[in-house]
Amino acid sequence: MRKKAILMSVLMASCLATHAEDDYEEGFLTSYLNHYLERAMQKDSVNSPNDENPKYGRHLSNFMSAPKFGGHIIAKYSYSDLKGSHGGDGFDARQVRAHVTGTILNDFKYRVQIELKGTPSMRDYTLEWTHWDEFHIKLGQFKRGFSYENPIGPWGAEIGEFSQITRKFCATGTSDYSGETAQTGRDIGIQVSGDILPVGTDHHRLFRYQAAIHNGNGQDTKDNNGKKDFIGSIHIQPIKDLYLGFFGWDGNYAKDNVTVDRKRWSVGANYVHKDWTVRAEYAHHKGHRLSDYDAATNTWTGKAKADAWYMMVGIPVTQWFKTFLKYDVYRGDYTNSTATSIYSFCNNFNLHRNLVFQLQYNYVNDRSNPADKNHNEIWTEIWVRF
Repeated sequence: MRKKAILMSVLMASCLATHAEDDYEEGFLTSYLNHYLERAMQKDSVNSPNDENPKYGRHLSNFMSAPKFGGHIIAKYSYSDLKGSHGGDGFDARQVRAHVTGTILNDFKYRVQIELKGTPSMRDYTLEWTHWDEFHIKLGQFKRGFSYENPIGPWGAEIGEFSQITRKFCATGTSDYSGETAQTGRDIGIQVSGDILPVGTDHHRLFRYQAAIHNGNGQDTKDNNGKKDFIGSIHIQPIKDLYLGFFGWDGNYAKDNVTVDRKRWSVGANYVHKDWTVRAEYAHHKGHRLSDYDAATNTWTGKAKADAWYMMVGIPVTQWFKTFLKYDVYRGDYTNSTATSIYSFCNNFNLHRNLVFQLQYNYVNDRSNPADKNHNEIWTEIWVRF
């Protein structure tokens, strides 16, 4: 029985790494802590003959994996020749994060992630029931499931910055089109998801679905208008690792007694196979900005529409070197005169699973800025898991 318990612990830990949507991986230092905790729990565990079918009870202390700790640091240097930018932001620590994950009673997965840069703040805190592949249910604060890119963690995004779809329609890194304060694309709510209908000789799942209800006000923020945001998606996997998806978002955002609609949809394709990455998406938004409202006259301005799209390909050159090309467009008023186009060339040097160097060049054409429509950017980043 003890060998079986050890095997179960190892399998549960590996499953966490495989299914984590935000790169919950151990690093240089935390791997030693995790191995120590696993050995300690294996030594102290007392198993009954009915290991596979635990009986629920408040005094039950067995049937849980060792907590798995991890963390990462992302440091950045950025240069820009945009007029008035004074050469760009210079040196910056983008993220300093720590997390812990684990399972209880085999079927319940918990995750907690904290941002340590500046004033410590919560990022993720979830409890997810995962007994069946066909039906998961998750509670807590987590990434909004809109677009293929937003749920991806920083280690999986591969380009130094998320696309304008993710930034403008999920409030990731910049303020949302509607006026929601810049955050990390998260919200508080409940979500159901699953993969169904295995097909083909490899038995890959043909359909994936996801549906969530959120407060609508972003991370660490309670509801303030009694309304909720509904976000859902449907995906088809015709061949293994190729996903074709449709996303929908019906909600609103309220601040200072002003409420604006967020009616959004997106279509996209995502293919990650044998180190190749190909991803493309288009998103459309309908609804005003908070800034469109004039309280003095009780009137609205603006077109109340916006859209964005991007295409990206990642080409493996060697086992440790991969290059990316990306074309990224955002139209703030649904017109070409308000389009911001970014052409990116990014090189990733994956010297170790816990150490990545990145060099990126961006050519930016911003038609909404007539004073300086075109400018160049150079970014360098270092990614370390500790």
